[in-house]
Amino acid sequence: MNIEGLDYNTQRTHLVLPEYGREVQKMVDYAVSLPTKAERQRCAETIVSIMERMFPQTKEGVDYKQKLWDHLAIISDFKLDIDYPVDISEAKKISQKPEPLDYPKQKNPIKHYGSMVFELFDQLKKMPPGSQRDELARLTANQMKRNLIQWSHGSSEDEKVADDLAKFTDGAIQLDPNTFRFNIGSMRDPIEKRRKKK
Repeated sequence: MNIEGLDYNTQRTHLVLPEYGREVQKMVDYAVSLPTKAERQRCAETIVSIMERMFPQTKEGVDYKQKLWDHLAIISDFKLDIDYPVDISEAKKISQKPEPLDYPKQKNPIKHYGSMVFELFDQLKKMPPGSQRDELARLTANQMKRNLIQWSHGSSEDEKVADDLAKFTDGAIQLDPNTFRFNIGSMRDPIEKRRKKK
């Protein structure tokens, strides 16, 4: 359907700084197209004063004039040939998009334990038997139990924690679910309260 006079956003040119709106973008495009530098200069100063009135709170900033002129340069794609009252060299750095960050690739076979618990597994495999390893095993088992309770909405089995701990430490840590005491009372209470509210 092509109706004359209808102008859809999907058919319009991309807005460089959408917060200023399409009218400011059109004014800047018009200023770029003016033939003489004096006309462009006068037009640019008028546009900056309009931008300033659109966001009066910018006056509270330290370098608000610098910011407005930088934005004008960015909107014009640095094609506006005028004598800028401020140095706009920093605006080029602002307009550049940062390089995308690589998403961390973790090879955890069981996601609900998290990467920190798997680091603890590696630590437990390397530690010699003794009180320090026993204490770290106790802390790790309790954290695993907490994670299971959170992910399974309150249900978890002690045997599963013991089996997983033995499996991921290559058998270095063997917990007896019948004698080992989990310390997770603080995790059960909020979950039970949520269930009662429902």
